[in-house]
This record gives sequence, structure tokens and C-alpha cells, in this order.
Amino acid sequence: MIQKIWFTLVWGYIKLGLFFYSKKITVLGRNNIPKKGAVLFAVNHPNGLVDPLFVTTTNNRQNHFLVRAASFKNPTIKKILESLYLMPIYRIRDGIKQLSNNQEIFEKCFNILNKGETLMIFPEGSHDKKRSIRPLSKGFTRIVFGALEKYKDLEIKVVPVGMTYQHPSDYPTKVTINYGEPIATREIFENNTTAKSINILKEKVSSQLQKLSVHIPDDENYEATLQALTNAQVDFTKVEEVNNIIQSNTIPAAKKAKTNFVKPLLYLIILNSIIPFFLWKMVRKKIDEIEFIDTFRFAINWFSCTFFYCLQGYILSLFFGNTIGLFYLSLSAFMVLLHSKLAPTNSKKHKEFNEFGKQV
Repeated sequence: MIQKIWFTLVWGYIKLGLFFYSKKITVLGRNNIPKKGAVLFAVNHPNGLVDPLFVTTTNNRQNHFLVRAASFKNPTIKKILESLYLMPIYRIRDGIKQLSNNQEIFEKCFNILNKGETLMIFPEGSHDKKRSIRPLSKGFTRIVFGALEKYKDLEIKVVPVGMTYQHPSDYPTKVTINYGEPIATREIFENNTTAKSINILKEKVSSQLQKLSVHIPDDENYEATLQALTNAQVDFTKVEEVNNIIQSNTIPAAKKAKTNFVKPLLYLIILNSIIPFFLWKMVRKKIDEIEFIDTFRFAINWFSCTFFYCLQGYILSLFFGNTIGLFYLSLSAFMVLLHSKLAPTNSKKHKEFNEFGKQV
């Protein structure tokens, strides 16, 4: 019970943060989420640990997550992640000996599904901002069919979830979370051999993901297609429209990027958030993977800004009264919200980023 209360509080805090961090969050297919029973959400993975945050805060099912084991190396972080229903999954790159730990994790997953709860998995196996659905690993099928074999009366619905960002690693974020049609797995499992069942389920999930998110075939034309789409200033979060453009090869002509009229507001926000800004600047230098920029920028700036805004508001209230302190706090939040909602999210290819994730 305590863990559920803790999870709910953190869930609400993160959801509020994502609202301030995002220009627009579009959720499609929410009616496809089963209201009860065992569900495995199979999600594509373009943008690091911020991906599960968007998925779990846009549905009312309390999710358990499988994330790469490297995230659990620090003992303190490990305890925090476990308290939020995150579990490690080990890969070959973590060491052959570590793979044996997955059996214990799989057993936990079987029990979670048997209790009619939900599990979130990223079957591509790793994050990559490339706008293609990559080949799926069979790990998620092992969990599904392992649970069905262990619990003969269990039915598990697999719900593919497509995530498409206007630009991964850019601020403000603009994203579409697209829930696909549930796939019943008991019939697949009972009517086919194990090998065939795995291939059928992987194909069904992959086929939906290619429609639920923007999918540019990963061939010799990938870069040219992506460049043409970015030059045309397409809104990638309009998933169906963009996929139709790709399939019909009717990419619009190049357009000029919109002028960012609220850029001066960003400088005011930085001035008002000077300590969080320099904290993020120090951390940014240590981030090697572009897919983790959004994760760390959101986490560091959301936690540090809310703390320092409240602290600065409290100090002002001591000198000038509660009204001034509350006004400062409200104004600080309003400036961030105004910038997030009004700043343009122009189509552009990312190369290098400044301290707030802006291309330079």
C-alpha cells in the first residue's frame, strides 16, 4: 500500500512536469487499453528513459517496467527504481554471466501478469532516435508465452505502443503516444509451435508499430527521405499523415522554419534558473548518447527548478510577504509554461546541442 501511494505521488509529480516540459502531448487509441486483466505494453524506444514516463502517465493502468540493467548500478538509484516498479533486464553486453539473472526477473513478470497487472517492455532492445521500427527481440515473447505455459487459465493482451517525437532530445518536447489494438496471445500459443508462436507475435507487434509511429524503411534511401521530410517542415507527430507521405513518396516542397519569437523568454528563464542551468550544463558534458538528453534534461531541470523556485519564493516571502513570494512562484511557472507551449518545434536534423538541448 505504501509503495502504491509513493508511486501515485511520483506519477502525479512527473505528469505535471511533462506538461510543463512539452509543447503538446497527443494520445491516440486510449480506448484500446484493456481496463482490467494482464497487459503487456510493447513500446518502440526512440528517446531513452523519458519514453516510459510518457507512456505510464497517459494511461491509468499501474505499470511495471523492464529497463536495461545498467540503470541499476548505483545502490541508491537501484532502490528508487525498484520502489517505482522498475526491474532490470540483462543483455549480452552486460556479460554472459549476468544473463542467468533474467530467469528470476522473468518469474517476477509471470507473477505480475498472473495477478492481472501490466508490464511495459521495449522489444527493440535498445533506444535509437532513428525513425524506423527495428527488428524486435524475442525476450518479450518469452515472458508472454512463459506466463501462459505456467498459468493455464491466463490470457495476456499485448498492446503495441508507438511513440513519435517531433525531435527526440529537443526542448520543448512534442510527442504522440499511439496505443494499438490488443493482441490476444492464448490462441497463438495453443495453436502453434513455440518457434512459430514467437514469429507470429513478433510480426503482429512489429506490423502495428510501423503504423503507430513514423516509420521510414531503413534502406539506402533512409537519409534522403528523412532530410526531405525535415526540409518540408513536416509535423512528425501527425503519424498517419506522415506515414502516408512516406509510402506514397509525395513529400512536400521545402519550407522555411518558423521564427522563434519567444526566444528572449528563454533567456529570462535561464536567468531566473541560473543554478539549475549550471547544474544541467555540468551534467550535459557527461552525456554520451543523444537519446539520453531528454531524460536527464527533464529530470534535472524539473526537480532542481521546482526546488529552487520554491526556495527563492520562500526567501522573497520572508522579506516582502507571502503575496510577493507566491506571485514570484506563479510568474516563474507561467514563464516556463508560456515558452514550452509557444516555442516552435521546427524540423531540423540534430547535430550538436547547447546546454538546454537547442541545436547549435
